[in-house]
Amino acid sequence: MAIPTFGPNAVDWETRIDMDRLRDERLDRLRASLERSDMGAVLAFDFANIRYMTSTHIGTWAIDKMIRFSLLVRGGDPIVWDFGSAAKHHQLYNPWLDHSNAHADGDPHGAHHGADARNPSGARAGISTLRGAINPLVGMADTVARKIKHELELHGLLGEPLGVDVVELPVLMALQNAGITVVDGQQVFLEARRIKTRDEIHLLTHACSMVDAAYENLYEFLRPGVRENECVGVVAKSLYDLGSEFVEGVNAISGERCAPHPHVFSDRIVRPGDPAFFDILHSYNGYRTCYYRTFAVGSASTAQRDAYTRCREYMDEAISLVRPGATTADIVSVWPTAQEFGFPDEEAAFALQYGHGVGLSIWEKPVFSRLVSLEHPEVLEEGMVFALETYWPSKDGWGAARIEEELVVTADGCEVITKFPAEELLVAGRRYFTVSGPLPAERDSQSHLNTVAGIRSIGRDDSPGL
Repeated sequence: MAIPTFGPNAVDWETRIDMDRLRDERLDRLRASLERSDMGAVLAFDFANIRYMTSTHIGTWAIDKMIRFSLLVRGGDPIVWDFGSAAKHHQLYNPWLDHSNAHADGDPHGAHHGADARNPSGARAGISTLRGAINPLVGMADTVARKIKHELELHGLLGEPLGVDVVELPVLMALQNAGITVVDGQQVFLEARRIKTRDEIHLLTHACSMVDAAYENLYEFLRPGVRENECVGVVAKSLYDLGSEFVEGVNAISGERCAPHPHVFSDRIVRPGDPAFFDILHSYNGYRTCYYRTFAVGSASTAQRDAYTRCREYMDEAISLVRPGATTADIVSVWPTAQEFGFPDEEAAFALQYGHGVGLSIWEKPVFSRLVSLEHPEVLEEGMVFALETYWPSKDGWGAARIEEELVVTADGCEVITKFPAEELLVAGRRYFTVSGPLPAERDSQSHLNTVAGIRSIGRDDSPGL
């Protein structure tokens, strides 16, 4: 049975995504992951981990600033220290957090004044160092450490390791100076997020449906004379119009830029006969996409068509192996080695034949790569959601093909949730007509090589009529 796709609105006449269940199940999984570890608590600065723990969000403008942080202790409820008035907003609109003591805070300069700190507020005002922008003499890193130490003391966990996902050096040193043993906590979060809940799967599927629509608009727009950055604008507008929370990035790569893959769009003008591939990464209610498609513009050379066919074959072989109990090593074993497509080793070719979990961030567990998966395989389980992506350069040394599909592992196999057509190479742009009829969709980009006289001039004899 296909995973259903709902409209984005809540309605009274249909059961759709249950946000209360989503929040509860995510926190339950994080608590269980913490219990399986040897840590007393986990501290998050990463936005995706904070959202998974607390179901709070203040916009994507702050995603790289590490200004907010949240804590979960064994046996306790999440606490989030947030940016200024955001904490007040959480107290008004986030009833799933414990707001019974809005002033509880371990900072001696705070305003708890004897309140029952064992019944803490789930949302408090508090910031970190603004990535060093706040003068170190203010001692903001020490303030963060005092807040965390106070909570650990209240729960009798000061002697237990504190897991931290990512951290600024001044905050790390302040925590250590406060007598806290800091360890890597990222694995606790990633293990909790590895298997998706039913509502997470629905959100990820809906996010893909929005990219389906963006590709439809892009296919209609793509033609000779447009620029890569214009294509990015078309995609971004399509997604934001459909309710995207954040267009994280759009790779727009055309022509000779396809090989090697630069992983960034430019202002290059698209030309007739160009290969062009795109990766669309955006967020719907926090849940990401990573979704490549390749087109030929106006027409495709034989070399480009062959590259696409091979790229698709590697994808299909991999998908056919996906089921519970299979491993990441099983998948990558059907992909080519780096040397087979022009790279000296797997590190140099990393992320071209690749797979990765998708959730609140685009790179989660499991990871598929010949660099790591053959020696350290991960077992696939029902409920995993991940993307598989393949790449192949064309033999003319100029173009390349890139395909990516997102999959949900089901009880007996998998379901592909990226639906824009990719079985064969699509040709975008105007269809041209000559006096002899439609211009072929497969042709060499240099026009003289598509004429009888041009073919004779280079000694080829494979032209019709010769």
